Amino acid sequence: MVIANALICDADSERLGDVRIHDGMIVEIGDSLSDEEIINGEGCYLLPGLVDTNVSLKDGHLNGKNLVSLARYALGGGVSTVILNSDLNPRIDNEITLEFVHQHRRTKEGATIECSISALNDAGALSNIAILLKNGALSVSTSTLCDYNLISRIAQYLQMTHKPLFYKAVDKSLFESGVMADGSVAASLGLSGISPLSEIVHVASMIEVARHFGIKIVFKSITESRSVELIEQARISGIDVACEVGLHHLLKNDSACKGYDSDAKINPPLVNEEKRVSLIRLLQDGNIHSLSALHQPNSDIHKDITFNDASFGTTSIGEYLPLCYTHLIKNKIITMSRLIELASKNPAQSVGLSKGVIKVGLTADLILFNPNEMTQVTHHHSLYKNENLYGQVIMAIQGDLLTKF
Repeated sequence: MVIANALICDADSERLGDVRIHDGMIVEIGDSLSDEEIINGEGCYLLPGLVDTNVSLKDGHLNGKNLVSLARYALGGGVSTVILNSDLNPRIDNEITLEFVHQHRRTKEGATIECSISALNDAGALSNIAILLKNGALSVSTSTLCDYNLISRIAQYLQMTHKPLFYKAVDKSLFESGVMADGSVAASLGLSGISPLSEIVHVASMIEVARHFGIKIVFKSITESRSVELIEQARISGIDVACEVGLHHLLKNDSACKGYDSDAKINPPLVNEEKRVSLIRLLQDGNIHSLSALHQPNSDIHKDITFNDASFGTTSIGEYLPLCYTHLIKNKIITMSRLIELASKNPAQSVGLSKGVIKVGLTADLILFNPNEMTQVTHHHSLYKNENLYGQVIMAIQGDLLTKF
């Protein structure tokens, strides 16, 4: 099979050309290649599949139906590999739940599903981290811990296994007292706000943990520019830390919550316009290292209620690539090649996967994306509901499996 006349774009470059695939492998890249089966990609981008390392399931429920649904929905948004968050129900903290996820790792016409494992079990004790990592989990995850004995023990396991810690910096005492970001919009709506200190102080403390133990920490869903600056300063000094930002915090601000729109109630909360613009600037400066669709879907019963009572989260991964193209590429905030670095190569590298490049010898993991088509966001619990987006995923090639949309 040859994908012909496409704009081949990966984290390294953009170039017009053809890609030959045989037995699921990329065997040749060139011009005017011939084959019995030729797919004309003229006017389209041929991209590496995106990788999202911060994905939740509907209502946080870990079951077969939700996994199959996620796999298909994600692939339609250009995401060929997802890393599930561990704080599901049931929590991914033991061999049984890990094996269940692995049984659904690959489904026909869907993204590959991997997972992070929870550092702690439901009782608050350490999970069997070493065994779970040995059995195929790609990372360890936790939100803010104030027990530095536990933190030290987790760090020691990570030293042994050379795996990353996915860390969500949030102070529960501050976060649980609010429903959106602290500020003028929250005040005007009469809603309790969440202080930015909920994130910043814990980023600062965990940077020191990364320095002391020599472990890699990926800070998840960062929203505060001060947090980004602290992480970048640490990287300059040689500490192995990285910053992930959710796409919503680059595209929307807290004014989306006006009218008490519960679809704009996400975790972490949307920040004000000044902070959003600051995050965009930091993205352009190279201080943000990976992106996530921050997919946190919920059923109607958890969203069609008052803002205070509604669950955090929005549906987004099915429109991930069109959202990025519309708001980041067409607006010339970043290039497509830079997007692939942020949304494929870097998140994959953080968990030890090799993605984000198109070259001979690699298994085909490709997305054919037509920027001239339009995608309408139809999901009624999307932060972007009823928006018309530029671009559409028209095909995914995963090994010898071809999926058309």
